[in-house]
Amino acid sequence: MNYKISILVLYLISLPLWAQGQTESMDSKGMELPDFTLVDLEGNTISSEDFKGGYLVIHIATTWCPFCNAEAPYLEELAQNYRNKNVKVLIIDVKEPASLVKRKTARPFQFSFPVILDEDGTGRQVLPLRTYCPTWPGDEVMLASNILVDLEGNIQYMSLLDSKNFDAKLLGLKAKLDELLSEN
Repeated sequence: MNYKISILVLYLISLPLWAQGQTESMDSKGMELPDFTLVDLEGNTISSEDFKGGYLVIHIATTWCPFCNAEAPYLEELAQNYRNKNVKVLIIDVKEPASLVKRKTARPFQFSFPVILDEDGTGRQVLPLRTYCPTWPGDEVMLASNILVDLEGNIQYMSLLDSKNFDAKLLGLKAKLDELLSEN
């Protein structure tokens, strides 16, 4: 437990310092979402191909991330409010076993969308931070990040955690999603 707290404190201290210098240069618009294949909480294989032809909101999370947990009910709200507009939502939980994710996240929040597992961190290519920041360590994952993918599989919006201006209600993401939906 102390190890997790230490990691969280280090993450929360270092993130604003890194993000302050990087958020403006992180232009993801039009970049194709990398292919991924991971497993959901029931052991079913889920891949990026399953979401082609629709809008996709991806949230990168862990059970111990307070920002991820704060966004969780709003992700469910988004999934419910946009389900008839060709919008799908999924969470990619990073480096945690299914039993923990089921107990601490999936059951309490009762998600209507898939929670997929990246237990060993190999799926971090879904959020290719090195594309936006070449100095970002390749083995690190940016938690509480959101990606919006358009009908053609291109990233149209990406938010990295900004603890100073945290948008738990996903207002920026919803605004971009509404903009894309109004264009089609």
